[in-house]
Amino acid sequence: MKYRHLFFDLDHTLWDFDANARATLEHLHHELQLHDKGVHDFEAFYKNYLVHNETLWNKYRLGKIKQDELRLKRMWLSLLDFKIADEVLAREMSKLFLQMLPTRTLLFPHTVEVLHYLKAKGYTMHIITNGFEEVQLGKLHNCGLTSFFQHVITSEGSNSLKPRPEIFHYAMSKAGALVAESLMIGDGPDIDIAGAASVGMDSVYVNHISQEKDPVATYTIFHLEELERIL
Repeated sequence: MKYRHLFFDLDHTLWDFDANARATLEHLHHELQLHDKGVHDFEAFYKNYLVHNETLWNKYRLGKIKQDELRLKRMWLSLLDFKIADEVLAREMSKLFLQMLPTRTLLFPHTVEVLHYLKAKGYTMHIITNGFEEVQLGKLHNCGLTSFFQHVITSEGSNSLKPRPEIFHYAMSKAGALVAESLMIGDGPDIDIAGAASVGMDSVYVNHISQEKDPVATYTIFHLEELERIL
């Protein structure tokens, strides 16, 4: 085998973040009676949340904001879009969201089948994620994916963030893997693919949303089951 160690991203690659976040926010919309507080259009609230979340994560990756600020502001700003300046509510939403989100179990199609296939072929698999450690471990446990992965490398545990090369070096050191035998598999061209390239690691761009191919990625796939063609 050309590769021995497979490093997977989690959110947006295996675990369907958008679908799970939507289900969680929809529950909170009902549970906290946000409609009565002024959030009359859940679809608009959800779309605004995704925009704020991505913007804040970009700032977090660049070291411009801290973890707690990201967690609170994505709710605070989403509420402000509906002219609701209620910090107590935003903090309650942030707390409940982080409690409930890891319990959601929506995966991309064929995730479990592909992981079984790769494990049976003898690949050693790991996770490299920018997500918060407790939250990411909860997602893997509740989805029944924990046993597939030897190491789960998070930004908190490594004190670094994708696409910085330090987190990839840390992951390979922890796994005892050489770069030539390692493959990064993720959905983020500027995060997973660029980060892998920065240390000379081959990569698979998991293009779930059918964007153009990434010129940096070693391989591009549109469905996880296509990994079986490569590996």
